[in-house]
Amino acid sequence: MSSPETEAPILPMPPVVVALFLVLIGIEAAFGLATRGLIGGPTAVGWRLEAVQAYSFAPNVIDWMVENHRYPADQLIRFVSYTFIHGSFTHAMFAGVILLAMGKFVSVAMGPVSTLIVYFASAFVGATGYWLILDNPAPLIGAYPAVYGLIGTFTYMLWVRLKQTGGQQARAFTLIGFLVGLQLLFGLLFGGANDWLADILGFATGFALSVPLVNGGWAGLLRKIRRD
Repeated sequence: MSSPETEAPILPMPPVVVALFLVLIGIEAAFGLATRGLIGGPTAVGWRLEAVQAYSFAPNVIDWMVENHRYPADQLIRFVSYTFIHGSFTHAMFAGVILLAMGKFVSVAMGPVSTLIVYFASAFVGATGYWLILDNPAPLIGAYPAVYGLIGTFTYMLWVRLKQTGGQQARAFTLIGFLVGLQLLFGLLFGGANDWLADILGFATGFALSVPLVNGGWAGLLRKIRRD
């Protein structure tokens, strides 16, 4: 039997979450060092711009593929690769913090495979909605649609838990409400793109995917909701 002295006070971060975080922050660190001339030589200053051009989700590129019925793999990867490219260190760090917090919860509760499914599916749906709904040629970058998907999974689990305990289920949506409100406020004060739509679609994807991915799937959800 383990003793209090041998038990870890904090659960270790799941490897899949650490891996995603290291890729995200590692790329951003490379951009930062290149901008300061510490790696890559004189041409490295343009690494971030080159990455945006090559790996961002670019609606005009998707339009070209659809019009020409050509879907090369190096362009299709944009549906998920954009989540690892950010506009600045601050932009990346905020995404990284949410990834660590929500990713740990989701991975512990659902496992690493489900975590990856939620992350990349939310990224895909968020980008697709951004392209289909908005007539906006601006490229989409940043992990926010993907990490909002993890928030959606967290919200689902909290929603079910509040149902079980007789709590107010609307409280489960406090976090997403706060984040969306904050985004709208910053948009009004400083302007910005409509990439918040991709974030909301990512959240909805994570919430919806939680139903088949949690233990018991749809039947498990119904049992949990009906339980007093």
